[in-house]
Amino acid sequence: MDQDQLFAPPGEAWQQVSRKLVSLRRLVLLVSVTVCTAVVAVVLGLIFGLPAVLIAVGAGLVALVWGLWLIPRNWRAWGYAERLDDLLVTHGVMFRRLTVVPYGRMQFVDVASGPLERRYGLATVQLHTASPATDAKIPGLPAAEAARLRDRLSALGEAQAAGL
Repeated sequence: MDQDQLFAPPGEAWQQVSRKLVSLRRLVLLVSVTVCTAVVAVVLGLIFGLPAVLIAVGAGLVALVWGLWLIPRNWRAWGYAERLDDLLVTHGVMFRRLTVVPYGRMQFVDVASGPLERRYGLATVQLHTASPATDAKIPGLPAAEAARLRDRLSALGEAQAAGL
């Protein structure tokens, strides 16, 4: 049996985040590593010379390869399941985490989409509760799915809170 199946409750209809999240994170990684490597290489080159530049470029390439390998694994780790009374959110590659957010405990649902996320048609749903430990977020959802989830979670949260 797969380790992920042992961690997540069985019988749930798990939804995965959009595959576009991989492309978005790869773009951010590529730009970040390139800029950081260039800055470090120039500074070290001015101070220590060519060998330091080669070390900085090598370290940047290692970071890039490692990040490109890790991003798809991280994407596969994200998932969520809507149940009758709560929402399950799971993520994490090395350290798996399962967050259970009861609908009645939700205070509000926030949908955010930065410029790059909008370019890829993605959004992040953030669930806020009274306890910061149970706040959960689901990144990389298609914008329409994020809006649907926000509306559904808000309606279920109001219905559950009204029953208290």
